[in-house]
Amino acid sequence: MKRLFDLTIGFIILICSFPFMIFIGILVKTKIGSPIIFKQLRPGLEGKPFYLYKFRTMKDSIDDYGALLPDNQRLTKVGKFLRKYSLDELPQFINVVKGDLSLVGPRPLLMEYLPLYSAEQRLRHHVRPGITGWAQINGRNSISWNEKFLLDVWYVKNQSFILDLKIIFLTIFKVLSSAGVNQTEMVTMEKFEGTNTVVREGHG
Repeated sequence: MKRLFDLTIGFIILICSFPFMIFIGILVKTKIGSPIIFKQLRPGLEGKPFYLYKFRTMKDSIDDYGALLPDNQRLTKVGKFLRKYSLDELPQFINVVKGDLSLVGPRPLLMEYLPLYSAEQRLRHHVRPGITGWAQINGRNSISWNEKFLLDVWYVKNQSFILDLKIIFLTIFKVLSSAGVNQTEMVTMEKFEGTNTVVREGHG
């Protein structure tokens, strides 16, 4: 039932947002450059890797030694606007239709984090990752890694269709208010370095 719901809503959103995505693509091409779509390998269900799609928000600016500048120096005004309202994530509905993502589930993180998880934290990969999730409506990037994992694992253990609907509706409110987009002065989240803390339960 969840996959059918994902597929139906994913197709509807892709069709309805297509003209808007074309406009965003032109804007990204003009203001930021190519490629328009940023893709990155992320772990999916049971850790199986897939390419996550997003609109590009940062330039490839480098320093005098050829190294990329910090994210906050490469993020453009257009990129900030796209991130503020989660418009950069619209291409991820392609991932939903393909079956890489669900509408609701723990957000797919970086492949390099996989060896750093505790046994309990790895439970987040027992479900298909999502465009939005329990952690996103309870703090998004403004909460700590440990809090994020608490919420992700709580969702895995308590998931239901009604809970998914609640998360979707609350996500719409969070996106419109752009709550929790950035953590302190960083562009998104600080890098996860691993933790020895055991995840016990989430909160609602």
